[in-house]
Amino acid sequence: MPSIAIVGAGPGMGLAIARTFGSHGFDVALVARNRDKLNDLVGRLEAEGITAAAFPADVLDHDALTQALKDAATRFGGIDVLEYSPAGSLESTPLTAPSETNPSDVQWAMDFLLYGAIAATRAVLPAMREAGAGTLLYTNGAGSVDPTPMLGNLNAAQAALRNWVLSLHKELADTGVQAAHVAIGVWVGTDGPPGVPTASAEEVAPLYWDLHTQRDNAERVVTR
Repeated sequence: MPSIAIVGAGPGMGLAIARTFGSHGFDVALVARNRDKLNDLVGRLEAEGITAAAFPADVLDHDALTQALKDAATRFGGIDVLEYSPAGSLESTPLTAPSETNPSDVQWAMDFLLYGAIAATRAVLPAMREAGAGTLLYTNGAGSVDPTPMLGNLNAAQAALRNWVLSLHKELADTGVQAAHVAIGVWVGTDGPPGVPTASAEEVAPLYWDLHTQRDNAERVVTR
């Protein structure tokens, strides 16, 4: 069976992506910090007939993240698709306007978004290159494309991730490995701020399957 590793797996987009790929015969490796929450997701997927396993790791701990993905590859005989989408809560996320941003305000977001993505990619890409096949998908906010001043520090890191992914896409052309960026410009779920466009995770998740199968786009921007 082919397999997908979802880094930053949670009950929203992560679970929806797992279900989308699982319904197409993929085994699912779930990577996130909280083992209990991962085990709950595994149970929900297995109840739907999808083979899944939990591999706890913090994206800020690059050694642990690398080991988790190597363990997932061993468990499932390789990783065919990597999806990277760690998410912090707004309550725990320091946000600054561009003119009020200090270097430290950007550093945490770079660690979380860009550096974690690089570590995850380095863990799976060599095997994909050797096989001449694979998909690398990275989830980001739409501020990576069209920044919002109130998210100045976060958007800077998002833009860095986007730039790196689009460059990776070009580098991997004609290798059989696809890298693509998903910029989500809607609130995923039903509890968003007033006036902000919303979409369900189930509505967004098929875009990831399209990027995996069509293999002709470096980016999809989700808007309403």
